Amino acid sequence: MSCMSPLFSLMILHLFFLHLNLSAFGIGRDQFVYSGFTSANLTLDGAATITPNGLLELTNGTVRLKGHAFHPTPIHVSKEPHGTVQSFALSFTFAIYCVQPDICGHGIAFLLAAHKNFSNTMPMQYMGLINEHSNGNATNHFFAVELDTNCNDEFKDIDNNHVGINIIGLNSANSSSAGYYDNRSGNYHNLTLASYKVMQVWVEYDEDNTQVNVTMAPLNVAKPFTPLLSTTYNLSRVLGDKAYVGFSSSTGSFISRQYVLGLSFGMNRPALPIDITKLPKLPHEGPNPQSKVLEIILPITTAAFVIIVGTIVILLVRRRLMYAEVREDWEVEFGPHRFSYKDLFYATEGFKNKNLLGIGGFGRVYKGVLPKSKVMVAVKKISHNSKQGMKEFAAEVVSIGHLQHCNLVQLYGYCRQKGELVLVYEYMSGGSLDRYLYDQENKPTLNWDQRMRIIKGIASGLFYLHEEWEKVVLHRDIKPSNVLLDDEMNAHLGDFGLARLYDHGAEPQTTHVVRCWYHRLPTSRARTN
Repeated sequence: MSCMSPLFSLMILHLFFLHLNLSAFGIGRDQFVYSGFTSANLTLDGAATITPNGLLELTNGTVRLKGHAFHPTPIHVSKEPHGTVQSFALSFTFAIYCVQPDICGHGIAFLLAAHKNFSNTMPMQYMGLINEHSNGNATNHFFAVELDTNCNDEFKDIDNNHVGINIIGLNSANSSSAGYYDNRSGNYHNLTLASYKVMQVWVEYDEDNTQVNVTMAPLNVAKPFTPLLSTTYNLSRVLGDKAYVGFSSSTGSFISRQYVLGLSFGMNRPALPIDITKLPKLPHEGPNPQSKVLEIILPITTAAFVIIVGTIVILLVRRRLMYAEVREDWEVEFGPHRFSYKDLFYATEGFKNKNLLGIGGFGRVYKGVLPKSKVMVAVKKISHNSKQGMKEFAAEVVSIGHLQHCNLVQLYGYCRQKGELVLVYEYMSGGSLDRYLYDQENKPTLNWDQRMRIIKGIASGLFYLHEEWEKVVLHRDIKPSNVLLDDEMNAHLGDFGLARLYDHGAEPQTTHVVRCWYHRLPTSRARTN
């Protein structure tokens, strides 16, 4: 038997390893599958990264970040230049972690895009897909399926746990609360996107009837026969000859992490199945499970037993009274925005003076860090003795809390305890504008770029209040002490104490006062430059 030449042996070995590589990723011209991303050559930007065990981590838990990841080469979505987009199918597996599922970041979006440069987009509610001025622009050549864990009135979101089909913007062509239809019974089952459980999504486009179907289910459940949602749209209107396959994600004011575990795509053919046995494991998030062993020591004498039991009862009663909160039927509407007094007490270290930011006519403002999410906040304690007045005041304040804009100080929520209303605001590290305009603390003079940014921020916030929200809000008290600055010197309007709220087109006589206070710093002699 003749011996095999060394050159021939190397060729056979090369073909063998090439076969292994193609088998692992199923990479073809218009078809590929990733069962994990350990050796994937994805194009990443922003916070996106691939962990050592092969997870695609789109955001890393830091607030106000965005991340993108794309398959490195474009897909030929049409057979000929300027032709129609062909049928395609894809599936991917994902998981979203939030400290509090009801207060979360902004989810994940799968997308087909004409390019992979999203550097001019913004995080937060814009999901790294658009910026504050580009929603719905015809130049946004992308098709996306959003898994949104935040409800934004700006984009007419239905809730904070929904799936949407988006084209050139974030106003969904169709959307539905997350869930799936069981193949056996046909019953609908809810799913929580931010449950940190792995789920699978299927997206299909039919060239003949231009229909998009989106289906989802838990990881180990077979693909449901009935789609979660569908819409009809000719994707040839937004996609060119080639498109990039990828993901976009962002965080806002709360900690969240978005992971993609696997991805499969097929053009004019079914998507190859993802091998779920090879998917990477999710990292442990949250507190470690604690196992407490309760030891009960019986007192030797009756006297000792009575003393111990009595002490425990007294401590429990005092603790219950300390954290006792007032709840009424009218507050049911605002339940998701309510914080426990216990969390706010720990956040401010018992409302210590060292955390005091300011004192106003309606209470004191403290700096704090929420114990679970580690988000820095401003906490204001407001005393109020009138029960009826407290009810109206709280209802109006929380209604203003529905305002969401990057140039308004965001009201996160509230708490009621005995005769006090406690408000929780977004923390502004730069303090108020008057600190920079007056010479009391010898602050550095603002340069013209900073002044222009502040002026634009104030104008943007006022335009939102006057024109873009569902009701018209007149601030009526714009002054330096009511303009708060973040660490990048962006302006945020606060203190709605003299604002009025009314419907668009309504006469001023039909308005009512909206109370929403934020802390102020004392003013002093003005300084000119």
